[in-house]
Amino acid sequence: MLPLKKHLATIISLGFLLSGCADDDFFQGDARIAKDAPADSVWVTAGRHYKSGWLHRLFWGDHYREVWAEPVKVPVFDMTQLHGGLTFSEKGGGYQSLSFELLDSLGRQYALRSIDKDPVEVLYDFWKPTFVTNILRDQTSAANPYGALIIPKLAEAAGVYHANPKLYYVAKKDTSFGPYSNMAQGKLFMLEEKYKSAADRKPGMEKVYGFEGSEDVLKLRFNTNTHHFVQESFARARLLDLLVGDWDRHKGQWDWAIVKQGSETYFEPIPKDRDQVFLKMDDGVVPFIATSKFLARKLQTFNYNFTDVKALTINAEFIDKRFLNELTADDWQRIAKQMQQSLTDNIIESAVKDLPPPAYKLIGKELTEKLKNRRNLLPEAARKMYEILAKEVTIVGSDMEEEFIVNRLDDERTEVTIKRLQTTIAPARQLYHRIFYSSETNLLTLHGLAEDDTFIVKGNVNDAIPVKIYGGLGEDEITDSSVVKGRKKMTEIYDTKRGNEINFGTEAKDRTTRDVRVHAYDREGN
Repeated sequence: MLPLKKHLATIISLGFLLSGCADDDFFQGDARIAKDAPADSVWVTAGRHYKSGWLHRLFWGDHYREVWAEPVKVPVFDMTQLHGGLTFSEKGGGYQSLSFELLDSLGRQYALRSIDKDPVEVLYDFWKPTFVTNILRDQTSAANPYGALIIPKLAEAAGVYHANPKLYYVAKKDTSFGPYSNMAQGKLFMLEEKYKSAADRKPGMEKVYGFEGSEDVLKLRFNTNTHHFVQESFARARLLDLLVGDWDRHKGQWDWAIVKQGSETYFEPIPKDRDQVFLKMDDGVVPFIATSKFLARKLQTFNYNFTDVKALTINAEFIDKRFLNELTADDWQRIAKQMQQSLTDNIIESAVKDLPPPAYKLIGKELTEKLKNRRNLLPEAARKMYEILAKEVTIVGSDMEEEFIVNRLDDERTEVTIKRLQTTIAPARQLYHRIFYSSETNLLTLHGLAEDDTFIVKGNVNDAIPVKIYGGLGEDEITDSSVVKGRKKMTEIYDTKRGNEINFGTEAKDRTTRDVRVHAYDREGN
């Protein structure tokens, strides 16, 4: 590992010096009024500064430099004419993109985000005055500047909620952004709707009550057992992420549609910020080395095949483990095959043609063929996704009373069920059920969180999946009556020594403690 990193640092320094790229090589795209278009359109380049000579491209990759530097015709942004008239609300808080929040007369919200980015703010102050800043800026060219335009038709066919981005150029004399106008002038942006309040509902969202961000829905889910993530919908959204190679799907990249049914509340996923689809990183000496499994593995190039599904799940690991822990291998295959049937050749071809025509001419056919081939391989990608998630599974209750039942059915199968007791706000209900297989799963972890929970472990087998039980706050009742042959104990019970009723039987290992930190569980990934 150390020699590899040392050699990589040498290659990076040498490559950047030989390529002759300096600070003043970076500038915003330029625009000119189109001779063959109305006065409200311009020809604009997303990033002419990404053009470079052969030596720079040898070390740092061709990426999408041609696309960034190719002029495309886009409408001029006019805040008074779009969506019945928009008003500037506030400047967005993104670290890399310049963004603004806008409102229409009905209270619907929109985001206007710059196509080009400056990633310098993600660096520590020590690195900002160094060549590392220019490296990061230059590698923005690995992203497809117009990739988000392809997503809506694919998402619609796959049954995934989505935004509908459109390109606009902000004129050099536009003053509609108040004190921030000079920051927006002369730049290329993408406008898309946001999902923040009931006013933002679109056709097909008639049952949606409202919208929330990931942190809020995580709090609701773990506070009460009447709130649920629709795991099949999230799996569909995640398979769409794999299809388009979107590796940057951390919890901040999602909004959630809220649907109420009686006493129950359900959360449906809405992916956002499609900045990293169709990445192209493996066509330069340094990026090829840097994206190996030992370094920046997650920056995977969008190829004809799913070369590394694990890499595409790294940034989403926190939410994947919490929102996809109930689906079986059969569930994943059924969802993948449904998406295969829905994502027809015609839909893929039509989606890619939503690129600006000059960009389509450069990369359209290649992207189309890659999408078709990846579509054909979706069941295989789903199988790999399932295998990754099945290795170690955490199952979490809420801050209300629940009953956890672990039934060691036989040497291969372990059944986990969670039941909700009847309360004044909701009837009794089975909250969770799944059968796990020893050939797939190495560890099961249960968290009761708060209130008085009951845990029951039973079954008489020769071998079993190890189980860890964290009772959580409250006066818990934990009983392990199971028997697993062999000397190793296959159940571990973690709780405080006082205030609980625990029957360890012959199979459970006592991990109780006086330290209340044993109750800790990372609910929000902060």
